[in-house]
Amino acid sequence: MSRQIRLNAFDMACLGHIQQGLWTHPRDNSLGYNRLEHWVDLARTLEAGLFDGLFLADVLGIYDVLGGGPEAALRGAVQVPLLDPAMLVPAMAAATTHLGFGITCNLAYEPPFLFARRMSTLDHLTRGRVGWNIVTGYLDSAARAMGLARQMAHDDRYDLAEEYMEVVYRLWEGSWAGDAVRADRAAGLYADPARVRRVRHAGPQYQLDAIHLCEPSPQRTPLLYQAGASDRGRAFAARHAECVFLNGGPKPQVAALVADLRARAAPRPIQVLVGATVIVGATEAEARDLLEEYRRHASVEGALAHAAASLGIDFDRYGMDEPIEAGGSQAIQSNVTAMRQAAGAVLTKRRLIDQFVLGSRQPPIVGSATQVAEALLAWVAEADVDGFNLSRTVMPEGLERFVRLVVPILQERGAYKTGYAPGTYREKLFGAGPLLAPPHPAAGLRLA
Repeated sequence: MSRQIRLNAFDMACLGHIQQGLWTHPRDNSLGYNRLEHWVDLARTLEAGLFDGLFLADVLGIYDVLGGGPEAALRGAVQVPLLDPAMLVPAMAAATTHLGFGITCNLAYEPPFLFARRMSTLDHLTRGRVGWNIVTGYLDSAARAMGLARQMAHDDRYDLAEEYMEVVYRLWEGSWAGDAVRADRAAGLYADPARVRRVRHAGPQYQLDAIHLCEPSPQRTPLLYQAGASDRGRAFAARHAECVFLNGGPKPQVAALVADLRARAAPRPIQVLVGATVIVGATEAEARDLLEEYRRHASVEGALAHAAASLGIDFDRYGMDEPIEAGGSQAIQSNVTAMRQAAGAVLTKRRLIDQFVLGSRQPPIVGSATQVAEALLAWVAEADVDGFNLSRTVMPEGLERFVRLVVPILQERGAYKTGYAPGTYREKLFGAGPLLAPPHPAAGLRLA
């Protein structure tokens, strides 16, 4: 049997996520992003396809780097308007039994006490199917929205994150003992006060004196995702993350990143997922026709607005063939590095636009179901990735085609499950218990 591939759908509570402009396609249903039925239908489709999870991205600012303002983002619905992803999860969880939910939440602008309660609440309501994609943000517009002049420097944000993680671990793991809840009706005793502890923390960024407001949830600490690919990001991921999301790139470069992440995290197991965009047809010709049809709706302006914000570069200041200076930004450092590598010796706006196929810098995998399945298997074999975050294209047909055409072939190859394993999100992915185990730092803070 081949190694089994992990699959998430990669989405966002908005119209335009990664592939900018595709919401304008007449068969796309993204205009329903603000209705619960939209998300419940998506969750049911994913569970029918035995997806491991729905990975929900999020940002806390608007993309206002291109042209020095938000106009391009607003015109093209480039991740704006944008709902709170956590609010969608209970409805989707009620409509499914096994699907996991990875929620992106920015730790930089919310007190850890409030955030810890929200995640414990979701872990209870989903019966242990919630994960947290740990991010520190990259938009100055988010910092200004929070009353700050600008965001913290890249590495300083990771210093902040390290302290934040200690605080939430202590709340989730160290405030209530596993046997604190008695629920003894006859004695009128719900929780044993002797088995509940106050968490006290006094650090450079956070001060806390509190008892966690939630009793222990099925996973206590949610399943932990992280997407940093810079050197500092990989160090953070190796210490904290269970699943790491990489944007992609040439297979040898991704393989080197994966090897580095696994070596840094050892002996703790991690799973690495790479971003992928798939256009699949019954035949290769049908898939190519679909690609050309979709391309007619892709937005170059939207893609530039998205890239400008994630790279910290205003492309409107450059002519089409003028060399672009890429450096000194506090945006996503790994994106800057990847862009330089993809563009070659000299980065220009024309070269960047040439990379846009479906309104993003991510080249799609296009082909018949067999060709797509073989391409995914090649990534696993050559880059040692565990699975994929499949980016939204035209919805719902893109995912429905994948479930109908590609999933059966992966199952025939023994590379994809034919049923869900029991248990929590963590148990399904790692086959161990519902709680984090040593040597993860959270495990060492658990109240015995």
